[in-house]
Amino acid sequence: MELLIVIVVIVILAAITVVAYNGVSANAHAAALKADLAQAVNKLGVYRVDNGAWPTSLDAAGVKMANGENIDLAVSGDTYCLAATDGTRNFHVTDSNNVPQTGSCDGVVCPAGYIQVPGNPTLGTNNFCVMKYEAKNDGSGNAVSTATGTPWTNISQTSAISTAAAACSGCHLITEPEWMTIAANVLSVPSNWSGGAVGSGFIYQGHINNNPASALAASTDDTDGLNGMTGGIGGAGANNRRTLTLTNGEAIWDFSGNAYEWTQGVITGAQPGLASDNVNGNIYSLKQWNNGSMNWNSLSASSQPSVLASTPGVSAINSWSSTNGIGQLNSNQNQSAADAFFRGGGWGGSGAAGVLTLYLSDTPSYPDVAVGFRVAQ
Repeated sequence: MELLIVIVVIVILAAITVVAYNGVSANAHAAALKADLAQAVNKLGVYRVDNGAWPTSLDAAGVKMANGENIDLAVSGDTYCLAATDGTRNFHVTDSNNVPQTGSCDGVVCPAGYIQVPGNPTLGTNNFCVMKYEAKNDGSGNAVSTATGTPWTNISQTSAISTAAAACSGCHLITEPEWMTIAANVLSVPSNWSGGAVGSGFIYQGHINNNPASALAASTDDTDGLNGMTGGIGGAGANNRRTLTLTNGEAIWDFSGNAYEWTQGVITGAQPGLASDNVNGNIYSLKQWNNGSMNWNSLSASSQPSVLASTPGVSAINSWSSTNGIGQLNSNQNQSAADAFFRGGGWGGSGAAGVLTLYLSDTPSYPDVAVGFRVAQ
């Protein structure tokens, strides 16, 4: 019995020692990462003084990897983010905050052609980056965000997922919470509404008038919202402005209209619908989001506009319909097979198009000629 007690005591002491050692070791590794970041920041500062700009590579500034870790630099204009990781711990610093923060640079400094989107606590999103323009094919099968060129369409959701993942480090096809985060944000900006106030008139729907009957390139002039269009519903430009502004001042092109866009959403099981749908049998039909008779069935709450009612600036969203330009739902209550999500509305979407438009009519493997995609990071 005495021997067993001694063994137990030894085991307890050993466990305490191991835990203490691991804690000390982790703190030492974290301190090393932070110290290396501090040295790198100093070298970046020296480079900027000598050259008038931040370096585009670590080698140019004389920053080397140390202690078996990786150091990465992301630069966008006059902003940079420097990250260090040893595979377990991640820290980063920026030009505006030299105190090491946990996490990588993803969503802090956006890749070229991307904009930053403020996160939405209701949807569980932090700040992230998203393509300013609909994804384009650079000719080599790479997804890029540029004003020139027409959107990359005739691609399946499955292919869009893999293509988006290859676009940059940390990149992925935009998720449903990310799409809804952008939608809630632009809906809360008064200048995106024809009446100059949130909920007044309609939110601009983009290239939806089928004139021309094809997707269009964009431009670098974010105020040139009618770029490439001739005429419009209710007169040129009535609701066809192609740019929407976020609360941080960034502009996003063709979030509604031009080409539909895949998200990562997939619905399996009975789709949302109305009792009247059953009269017509197995068909897809357009529905208003604010229809109180809607049976949501298996549609996730994060994809329903009502989830945004607690977002500042859009509390009245449950009363808005396609008359307000938010778009409609296209679904089939009798469908239970897997359908992929595509959103926004296309060049011929008319009144059904909008930032909350959702179509549930294609399988994930179907390459739809009118559907493109957008990459987030």
